[in-house]
Amino acid sequence: MTATLPPVAPEAPQPAPTPAHRAQLGTTAIVFLAWIATFAIGYLLVRRDGGNLWSQANRVKMLTGMSLLGFVAIGQTLVILCRSLDLSVGYVVAWSSLVAATQMKGDGGRLVQAVVLALGVAALVGLANGLIITKLRVNPFIATLGTGLMIKGYLDTKYQGPAGSVSDSFQQFGYTRIWFVPLSTIVMVVVAVVAILVLRKTALGYRMFAVGGNDEVATHSGIRTHRTLIAAHVLCSLAAGVAGLLIAARYGTGDARVYDDGLDLDSIAAVVLGGTLLLGGRGSVAGTVAGVGILAVLDTVFDALEVDPFFKDVVRGAVIVVAVALYARRQIDRRSTRQRFTRAGAER
Repeated sequence: MTATLPPVAPEAPQPAPTPAHRAQLGTTAIVFLAWIATFAIGYLLVRRDGGNLWSQANRVKMLTGMSLLGFVAIGQTLVILCRSLDLSVGYVVAWSSLVAATQMKGDGGRLVQAVVLALGVAALVGLANGLIITKLRVNPFIATLGTGLMIKGYLDTKYQGPAGSVSDSFQQFGYTRIWFVPLSTIVMVVVAVVAILVLRKTALGYRMFAVGGNDEVATHSGIRTHRTLIAAHVLCSLAAGVAGLLIAARYGTGDARVYDDGLDLDSIAAVVLGGTLLLGGRGSVAGTVAGVGILAVLDTVFDALEVDPFFKDVVRGAVIVVAVALYARRQIDRRSTRQRFTRAGAER
């Protein structure tokens, strides 16, 4: 006797995908769009006040500010991806500028020696930070803050003001422009591209994301997490050292008071504004560059409008808080709209 199969009921039609289910823009794309929107709004505000945000002076100021903070923020991105951070970068910038200027002594023949020594000092600070965090198991906040304060004490004791001088040829790094783009900005973009390639194409970049995502899992996977974290801190300090060289090139001398400019907190703000998670494991250098661009535009607009410095800090802080809140909400929305497995066993 042949068994007959029961009729199969037609599958109910699937509902059309809602906007929440459609592909969403990546965080980096959103930051770049926010950068463009910030510039457009700032341009209109300055134009309404009778100024021109796209004047040559404002363009140069904006791009030069981007290059200085950009170097520091690119390095900061690497350590934050590893679930760490570096509060000593401002002091490294100041120390590197002084080392370069005092070693160069205005002599172009000593340029290479001065640059290598300045970057070597910066790398040693990063190495010390990495070893303190990994070997002594000191919290990165405390470790890098302590290192920075030690450097500050040394600088305040040895240097009472600007010191040394750089050669005329080296000053071209701070003042040469190709069309309206400063050479320092071009170098910053090159450094950013190299950092992006390191993160995407090399084993070190893979290890940085792995360590930031979950260091225990990374350890069980055979990744030497301590070496990865130390490498991130060395690269971070090297990037700050390059920013110090830019300071020396622009001022013509080393400046011990650069650490008062708040590069440490501004770099962290740019990284967070660019979409990198402070908990590590997710982020991008491209997003950081866009975050730096947003801060540079805001600073230029505020200066053009002669905004009170206190109000300037309030607005910048509000922008950062709102951006982080939107990123967090976006992640929650993604998780809440993720579809479960269907009866056929395929995840939609």
